[in-house]
Amino acid sequence: MPNLVEINNVEKSYVKAGGKFSGSRVKILKGVTFTVEEGLCVGLIGESGSGKSTLSRLILGLEKPDKGKGSILIEGQAVPQWIKANQGKMSVVFQDYTSSVNPKYTIREIIAEPLHALGRKGSLDGEIDVLLAKVSLAPGLKGRYPHELSGGQLQRVCIARAISTNPRFLVLDEAISSLDVSVQTQAMNLLHKLRLEMNMTYLFVAHDLQVVAHLCNKIVFLYRGEIVEQLMSGNLVNAQNEYAKALLASVIPFET
Repeated sequence: MPNLVEINNVEKSYVKAGGKFSGSRVKILKGVTFTVEEGLCVGLIGESGSGKSTLSRLILGLEKPDKGKGSILIEGQAVPQWIKANQGKMSVVFQDYTSSVNPKYTIREIIAEPLHALGRKGSLDGEIDVLLAKVSLAPGLKGRYPHELSGGQLQRVCIARAISTNPRFLVLDEAISSLDVSVQTQAMNLLHKLRLEMNMTYLFVAHDLQVVAHLCNKIVFLYRGEIVEQLMSGNLVNAQNEYAKALLASVIPFET
């Protein structure tokens, strides 16, 4: 299957706060290379501080790799050019659903926000009802405010907003880690169903391997800014890297 996203030898560093020498930098990503194949859910797993969120920001075009240090291509184009030519075709769902929405907006306004940004005008109530139905929420909720919904309901609203533009590529940055375990299962089942129904490609960024192994077709292990292992979900028993093997052994009982 063709690659939708190609990350090629990407490096990212930041100026070190309080560094001994002026302009000294700390490297967060070190020669990162992997692909996100079209139609798959690719999981990016790593502990806190491994560089996962930094990498997702680079893929979203919110930041750029270090100059001259690798590239990120979507369908062969640099991220800014692809986004400009494919408005609304890449979306994101963040971890903190409370800060991801305007508390003064109704659910209707929250879901309609990206559609308005694309120039859509007039009543969107019919479309919003359809989107709410896709995430298993009642249309009557669209007049409520974020504080009137549960955490699971509000994260579903964020998912409805993310898919409102019919994206091809969805970045899920720790998107369900703040939810209770029972609600996480519901969210995973929903995301799996939507990916298949809407023919989307996912990059699922997380630190919980059990969740990633359940949802993703391919798992990429990021450790201290480097890719140390890449495996299809049906081939996890063949992990070679010690970090990946230890992580897998902690959640998946393999026979020896």
